[in-house]
Amino acid sequence: MSTQAHMIAQLRAMAQLTQTEAQVARIRITQARTEAVRKELTENAQNAERRTQEITRELQRLGGVADIVSPLVGRVGAVVKSTVEQAGPVDEALLGDLTLEHQLRDRAVYLRGLAEAAKDNGVRRLADRLEQAHSATIEWLTTVLAEHALGGPPALKPTPVQMVVGGATRAVRLPVNFAREQVSRWAARLQQGGDQVRAVVTDTAGRAVRFGEDARDVVVTGRDAALDRAETVSRREGATDAAQVLHEARTRLGALHASELPITDYDALGVNDAVAKIKQLSDIEDLNKVIVYEEANKNRSGVVSAAQTRHAALAQELVGIR
Repeated sequence: MSTQAHMIAQLRAMAQLTQTEAQVARIRITQARTEAVRKELTENAQNAERRTQEITRELQRLGGVADIVSPLVGRVGAVVKSTVEQAGPVDEALLGDLTLEHQLRDRAVYLRGLAEAAKDNGVRRLADRLEQAHSATIEWLTTVLAEHALGGPPALKPTPVQMVVGGATRAVRLPVNFAREQVSRWAARLQQGGDQVRAVVTDTAGRAVRFGEDARDVVVTGRDAALDRAETVSRREGATDAAQVLHEARTRLGALHASELPITDYDALGVNDAVAKIKQLSDIEDLNKVIVYEEANKNRSGVVSAAQTRHAALAQELVGIR
C-alpha cells in the first residue's frame, strides 16, 4: 500500500473517532458540575466537529471518497460507549475517554510521520494541530482524574444509573437502595434484552433521584445532627478512631459547622472575599471541606467554580502537569 493510501486510511479512521469524541463531549455536558466545566465540554464538542471537517477536507484533497458513514458510526460508537459505561463509576468512564484521546493523539503522530514521508505539508500541518489538541484534552482529563483521586468533588457528576450501579450517592441511602433492588427485581423477572433492561434501569433511577430530592430535606437535618452528636460522644469517651471516621463522614456530606472550616468566619464572607481566601488554600483536604460545605449550604456558583479551579491546580501539581 502506498504512503498516500496509508494517509487516507488514517484520515478515515480519525474522522470516525473524532465524531465519537464530539458525541461523548455532548454527553458529558449534561454531567458537568459547574458552568466552567460545561463551557469547557461545549468547546470540546465544537472543536471536535471542526477537526472532523478539517480531516474530511484533507481526505477529499488526497482523492479519498467522502465518508458519509463515519459520522453515523461515530455517533453510534458514542451511544454504545455511554450505555456500556453506565455499569461503572465515573472514574471508569473518564478512563475510557482518556483512552480515546490517547488513540487519537497517537494516530496524529503516525499521520505526521506519513505526511513527512510523502512530503505533504497540508497533512503534516493538520497532524500537528490534531496532536496539540488531543494533548490538551489528555491533560484536562488527567487533571479531572487526579481531582477524583484526591477525594474532591469531581468535575463530572454521575448519571442516575451510575449513581445506582456504582453506589455514588452515599448521602441519601434509601433511594439508592430502593433503585438497586427495583432494578435487580425487574431485570430478573422480565429477563429482557439489553435495550429493555436499560429502559427499566433509567426509569427506576430517575424515580429514585426524584424521591431522593423530596426526602433529602427531611433526612439531612436529622442525619447531620445525629452524626455531630455521635462524634462528640466518641471524642468524650476517648474513641478517637470512631470520632475520626464520623468527622470524615460529616466532611464528605458538607455537614461540618462553619467554625470547623479552614477559613475563619467563612459564612460571613461575600463571594469576592471567599474566593480570595480559597485561592490561598494549599491543602487538598482543607479545600475539599470548603467545596462540599459551600455546595451543601449557600452553593454560590462563583465560589464553587473558584474552588474547583484551585483544586484542579493542586491536582495538576500532584500529577506533574505543572
